[in-house]
Order: sequence, then C-alpha cells, then structure tokens
Amino acid sequence: MPRALPLPRPPWGWPGVKAVVTAGVFVTTLWNLRCFLNPSEVSGEAPKHTEPLVVLVWDWPSKQVPNVSGDICHELYGITGCWLTTERQLLDQADVVVFPHTRLQPGRDRLPKERPPGQNWVWVSLESPSNTKALAGWNQTFNWVMTYRRDSDIFIPYGKLVPNRSATMNIPTKTNLVSWVISNYHRTQKRAEVYRNLSRYLHVNIYGKANKKPLCKDCLLPTTSKSKFYLAFENSIHQDYITEKLWRNSLMASTVPVVLGPPRANYEQFIPADSFIHVDDFGSLAELATFLKTMNSSRYRQFFAWQKRYSVKLYTDWRERICTICTAYPSLPRGHVYPDLESWFNT
Repeated sequence: MPRALPLPRPPWGWPGVKAVVTAGVFVTTLWNLRCFLNPSEVSGEAPKHTEPLVVLVWDWPSKQVPNVSGDICHELYGITGCWLTTERQLLDQADVVVFPHTRLQPGRDRLPKERPPGQNWVWVSLESPSNTKALAGWNQTFNWVMTYRRDSDIFIPYGKLVPNRSATMNIPTKTNLVSWVISNYHRTQKRAEVYRNLSRYLHVNIYGKANKKPLCKDCLLPTTSKSKFYLAFENSIHQDYITEKLWRNSLMASTVPVVLGPPRANYEQFIPADSFIHVDDFGSLAELATFLKTMNSSRYRQFFAWQKRYSVKLYTDWRERICTICTAYPSLPRGHVYPDLESWFNT
C-alpha cells in the first residue's frame, strides 16, 4: 500500500503557526477568566461588594458594650458577610461607621478627622424628636439615618408581629382592670394629662419609679399581664413612634393596649385594627372609661384574635439592630448626605 504523502509545509514553517495559535488561546482564556471573575466590568454594572462588610460602631449605643468579636451577625442572627467592630483603629478599613446620637458630643472634636473614600456614616436614634436635642450641628455629616421611622434608610422598629401558624390564643387570668408602668412622669406631657382625667372615672394600678413601685426586669410582664388593659401611652406624639410600651408591656403580656400616640391609622400599619384601643376612638375620656368597665368577656376575647396568626418579636439587642445595616446595604443610596438632619427628623 502506498504511503500517504505528507501535507505541504507552509513557507513560514509550522513553529510560527503554533506560536500564533497558542497566543490566541492564551488571550481568549484570559478574557474569559476576566469575564468570569469580574462580570460587572464587562456588563457595565456597578461592582458588587464581595468582601465582608466592616461596620465600625464609633461609640456603642448602650452603657454596656457586648462582645462583638467573631462572626456574631451570622452566629446570632443568620446575617452573613457582616463584621462588627468597636476598634477605632480600623477606621480606614470600615465600609460603614455608626454614630448613635445619644453618644455624640457637642461639636465635631471626637469624630474622625477625615472620611476614607467610599465610607458611609450612619446616624442612629431610637428617641423621638421631642427628646432629641442639638441636631443642628450635624448638617452635611451623615449619609444614612437609622431610626424607628419607616422612611429611614435603615428601619429599626421597637418590635413587630411575625407570622406564626402554630400560635394559639393565650389570655392570662385577670385580677384588675387597668395598669400603667411609668418611670418619668412630667405633668406637662400629654400622657400625664390624659391619665389625670381618665383616673377620675376608673382606677389605674400604677407601677414604676414615678410611683415608687419599680418592677424588676422579670417582674414586669407577670405584673401587667394581670390587668385587662394597659395604658401604652407614649411620652411624645410622633409618626411611627411606637415603643416597647405597646410591644412588650402590652402585647407580649397578653393585655389589651389602650394607646396614646400617633393616629390610629399609623398604629394599623404595625398591628391589626382589632388588637388595640385608641384614646382618640372616643369623644371623651368618660366614654373610654365606660367602654373599658362594661366590656363583656366575648368582646374582650376578640382583641386577642391576632395571637392565632402572629407572635411578638421584640428588638432589644443593639447587635441585631446594627447587623441589619448589612442586610440593607445593597439597596442604600450612594453619594447622599443629609443637608439638614434636624429638618428631616422634625418633619
């Protein structure tokens, strides 16, 4: 059998072709690898934050600073890629710096002198505007706000209802009609005025420092749960300002809250309409008192229907609140600074 003739060799030789082909494959591989590792550069999208987000808390909001070492956001709350620190020497590495208003000193002397490029500063407050002073000095300072208000960049409510299909109604035995726990009583406050007038028509069991009957931490709920109704009166009236007076002292204690705060419609954005009584539902406090005193057991049980579908989640750990910054981070506005923080908060 005749041998196959060899293919004609090009005049420039095979080695040159191999070099060109090898170089082409190498360049193509590099391009594909680049596309794989950095798809945002090729598609024109904004680069995504892939490294763990470093959140520096400049001053811890509470007096006692808890342990924040390790991956606590993941360990405690299932939030991944979020690292909290209180070490100020890590300022240059921080993506976000948190400044609680209660810890801010007048003037800027204790704030960082410079802000690294791309770093965002967060102003934090759980107090109402009535109890928040000296805001004018912080204009053009903070990128984001973190408060109880639903229109905050980072929303941190005092509590919320979470779905719970296995929940059942639980109404403890009631031994008195109305109770109120109050620590700071000021006669000029709206809640003090309402209490004085309401107490003309019914008896209110008062606990707390203001009445020299302080309750220990583990005593509060067992005490308020014995009352059919609880006066969940806020210290000031502001949109979305609905505090632990509702969530813990009332709902968690399985007593019906009688609320004084923002309008009923605002409360209904947080809890079912049939789970509470609003002071404004009545033309007078005499009418409210009569409603409370003459309520039959069937009507009373209707206020607890929410328990069949929900449970109360109370936010008490500042670590959990601060970890939520990482959850919100991808959708937060970039390049924004609050020009007039006081105006925003007082609106």
